[in-house]
Amino acid sequence: MLDTPLLRTARLGPTDYWNDSCAVDELAYAIERGATGATSNPSIVLEVIGKEKAHWVPRVRQLAAENPTWSEVELTWAIIEEMAVRGAAKLAPIQREYGRKGWLSVQTNPANYRDAARMVEQAVRFAGLAPNLHVKFPATSAGMVAIEEATAKGVSINATVSFTVPQAIAAAEAVERGLKRFAAAGGDAGKVVPIVTIMIGRLDDWLKVVVERDGLSVNPAALDWAGIAAFKRTYGIFKERGYRSRMLVAAFRHHLHWTELVGGEVSLTIPYAWQVRFNNSGIDPVARMDEPVDPAILSELYDKLPDFRHAYEPDGLTPAEFDTYGATVRTLRGFIKAYHDLQAAIRDIVLPNPDVRIV
Repeated sequence: MLDTPLLRTARLGPTDYWNDSCAVDELAYAIERGATGATSNPSIVLEVIGKEKAHWVPRVRQLAAENPTWSEVELTWAIIEEMAVRGAAKLAPIQREYGRKGWLSVQTNPANYRDAARMVEQAVRFAGLAPNLHVKFPATSAGMVAIEEATAKGVSINATVSFTVPQAIAAAEAVERGLKRFAAAGGDAGKVVPIVTIMIGRLDDWLKVVVERDGLSVNPAALDWAGIAAFKRTYGIFKERGYRSRMLVAAFRHHLHWTELVGGEVSLTIPYAWQVRFNNSGIDPVARMDEPVDPAILSELYDKLPDFRHAYEPDGLTPAEFDTYGATVRTLRGFIKAYHDLQAAIRDIVLPNPDVRIV
């Protein structure tokens, strides 16, 4: 493997890094530099189709020709599944060697965020596509029900659309209940590999929106630490309570989202562009997961931003409030839009616009 800052991150301890995409060239770059996992969602699938047109445009047309009665929704999910399996195959050697590594996460339909039964049904299907697929569920109130039910069926989940300490704790608790049920039914809970994500950059994004929306005066440097603070607090709680879920960092915005979390028993899912930037940074990572966030920064955030308090306190949100928290709403809307944009892209491949001349 190439010696890079991200590879040295993994060598410092139990920290893993993932490729935040299932594009095969980007995944190959990441694996060569120490990555042990990858992820997918509707936004990523849409991007990959654009990056890998030579493969996916003919494949969409082939599927449409072979299945003339399929709707564009059915074609869309066939492509999502095929792309996930293709990426998982690249990680399969890692999964076979290390067991709890080498996984790829694929997301349930984001439009079903209120319907636990539909999410579970889709998760069971996904889990049967390849032995190293995590299934993503949103950390909504219905998502918590779905996480427990899917885990009880032996599905390795990944809680996403998650930004806060209370969401992460609720997801971990749902996993624990599911694992107990799975074991009681005769399943091997040791083979289930659950992940709980905090999208730290999206928490930062939301608080910056709040500052502008409400005309607040907050030290701008403090806002880049909000997600890190929430993640570190959650990590401590997970270790203290012995949750079996592994935490994952998502939504990178700057290098602190990498350097301040090195050394933890966590995974960092890093977009390809940020991987390149970090690997060219000259930064030599050191273990900082156990270093607390500056109390002055915490005080600035805590005293001036109620939405940070909701995110930082373990009981800052009830499950009923998960769905209406600002970062949740913004992200769900974005994922649902990307899902519909993906369907439109499939439509444009199968039924191209006759008003546009293709040169």
